[in-house]
Amino acid sequence: MQWTLVIPLKPLSRAKSRLSDTAHDGVRPQLALAFAQDTVAAALDCPAVADVAVVTDDRLAARELAVLGARIVPDAPRAGLNAALAHGAATVRATGGARPVAALNADLPALRPAELARVLDAAAEFPRAFLADAAQIGTTLLAVAPDQELRPAFGTGSRGRHRESGAVELRLDSVPSVRQDVDTGDDLRAALALGVGPRTAAAAARLLTAGH
Repeated sequence: MQWTLVIPLKPLSRAKSRLSDTAHDGVRPQLALAFAQDTVAAALDCPAVADVAVVTDDRLAARELAVLGARIVPDAPRAGLNAALAHGAATVRATGGARPVAALNADLPALRPAELARVLDAAAEFPRAFLADAAQIGTTLLAVAPDQELRPAFGTGSRGRHRESGAVELRLDSVPSVRQDVDTGDDLRAALALGVGPRTAAAAARLLTAGH
């Protein structure tokens, strides 16, 4: 089974505000783009993934992610993360046939294709399933069968909301790269310890060199 992934990305100028303790305003957009680039590149290298659609209105991000092979879907609703995901899922289903769809965070810079394949293979057993983040509070992936609506409920505390909505929680070991999203400086350090993609590694090296 091959999946279509939908990845939301807000304008880079507003991304990753919680990294302010680690990176200043001039650096955070670069980090957010690097996270998204490494996430998309790893997702496209996953054998379980047929294609990746990024929902964004950021022109720079759209251009750079399209170069990697992502399809760009404009964020027509402009009503936040969950509206963007629902719109992205509807758009890809209108043009991409009856594939299963999964929403994936854009800030998984340590993502490993083999670990993502394990998660998607497990998700295929259920009509609707999700993976909690490393903190066990949020969600990094929400997957649905072709005949199911995505019904995303991402944001703070989304693990509980997805469980309450009837989605099955995937309790998998040894998939840390799919769980480790980056919102804070501690998250970034945890991702670096796992081993991040080349763009995040370069951006983090510039950050450290600058003394931030």
